[in-house]
Amino acid sequence: MANVHQETVHFTGHVQGVGFRYTTLQVAKEFEVTGRVGNLADGRVLLEAEGASAEVKAFVAAVEERMHGYIRSVERSSAEGPARFVDFRIQ
Repeated sequence: MANVHQETVHFTGHVQGVGFRYTTLQVAKEFEVTGRVGNLADGRVLLEAEGASAEVKAFVAAVEERMHGYIRSVERSSAEGPARFVDFRIQ
């Protein structure tokens, strides 16, 4: 099985209770990515996305652009590995 580009992103700010997860799900439909988005107990939002490198990077950039007024900081890490997701969903 071929490896895919994987991004793990933590969004900090006023990111819960503002439709962040739903918006991220809608943005994901515009890209060929799989993964998940969910709230964390510490108030951050976790986004995990995978696919072709350019698609994943463009997707994360689109989420940041769409939700920029709510985001205070972004922590990103990336890797290459086997696909872990079959679709994109809210967790």
